[in-house]
Amino acid sequence: MTRLILSAAVMLSLATSASAKPALRDVPEIDNGLFTVGLADQIRKNCPDISARFFRALSYLKGLENEARDRGYTEAEVEAHLDSDAEKDRLRARARDYMKTRGHGQDQQGYCALGREEISRGSAIGALLRATN
Repeated sequence: MTRLILSAAVMLSLATSASAKPALRDVPEIDNGLFTVGLADQIRKNCPDISARFFRALSYLKGLENEARDRGYTEAEVEAHLDSDAEKDRLRARARDYMKTRGHGQDQQGYCALGREEISRGSAIGALLRATN
């Protein structure tokens, strides 16, 4: 009887660990998508010559939320991730690194130059932006 209980406990433990979801930051499709939206938002806020394609950005975000839910994350888990100051800071640091590797500073000139590059390349970031001048 003790052996049966121990076996059941081990199996339950293995099943639980096998079904555990990774943190949303560890799901590349979600993390890269949030990076894309976040950097596009920073560009449009810091460059007066570039605006957002808001409906496209909202649709993109909704797609990320649906992807997370399809992977078994609850609305509360998604909201907690989106509201996390630590995650926001991590993505901002990633954006700083990205801008630096592209040769741009985090000033108006750098944001505008990066935004125009992303738009002209037709990147995921550029697809969320529109040059107004």
